[in-house]
Amino acid sequence: MRILLAPMEGVVDHTMRDMLTTFGGIDRCVTEFVRVTSTLLPKKTYLRLCPELANGCKTPVGTPVYVQLLGSDPDCMAANAVRAAEMGALGIDLNFGCPAKTVNNSDGGAALLRTPERLYNVVSAIRRAVPNHVPVTAKMRLGYADKLLAMENALACNDGGATELVVHARTKTDGYKPPAYWEDLAALRNAIDIPLIANGEVWTPEQFHRCREVSGCEDVMIGRGMVANPGLASQIVHGGERMAWRDIIPLLIRFQEYTIDTYEPRYTANRMKQWLNYLTSNYTEAVTLFEQIRKIRDGQQVLGMLWKESTLF
Repeated sequence: MRILLAPMEGVVDHTMRDMLTTFGGIDRCVTEFVRVTSTLLPKKTYLRLCPELANGCKTPVGTPVYVQLLGSDPDCMAANAVRAAEMGALGIDLNFGCPAKTVNNSDGGAALLRTPERLYNVVSAIRRAVPNHVPVTAKMRLGYADKLLAMENALACNDGGATELVVHARTKTDGYKPPAYWEDLAALRNAIDIPLIANGEVWTPEQFHRCREVSGCEDVMIGRGMVANPGLASQIVHGGERMAWRDIIPLLIRFQEYTIDTYEPRYTANRMKQWLNYLTSNYTEAVTLFEQIRKIRDGQQVLGMLWKESTLF
């Protein structure tokens, strides 16, 4: 049984990966996507999105990180995969699931699910290009507007040489609207030769185990549920109660300090607001704190509010 941290664009950057792997239980992370169009990207692009490359491609606590590529040109994707592998990527992940309109209109992400042969072409080109010891994994949805090509897309990844396949159990059209159709994963899992990892709508330990039971998948990838409950993976593995708010506050302070050091000032308040918004689903204290900082634009002022919150315990 493995738990993977999902590559949430604009949310799970290297700082968030550091925070969420601190408590254990997460077996692997995947970066936000590296957008590949028609050029070989410079090394600085990879280091910006995956600074863990300078640390053996692992988070500070040693959790492996795979580099995710998003694009549709097989040759260009392969060239960039080679670059990432040469820089020390422990694995190359391929994004065939992003539902964002801007990405799909640029012929990326879930847009490729309408033509399974294109998935095969991208996967096989990268598998041929990178060394055999470097895993090539893929992440897809059940389909674009419907699920009719789910099996063909899964087989395309399998036959193209993917090492593993993650399937978000919703279509692009479904977006993130509940439910996730875990029951549709069982047939895909039985049809392919590689491990299939379930993804979608796992917010609690109970949902984690139910997802495994319904889908038949050993492993599960979790995204929003992990951001909303930073100790979820540890809770699943070791049992116990959800993390107390007093244990969340030091994490938020570290995150805000890292954010101030890493990002432009105009972003340093919004990232904390984003995380607090996720936390509101589990912590009433997060609701109150969010309202207090909602109109604050200065990251240092937000940090001061967090330190003030920490004095309450």
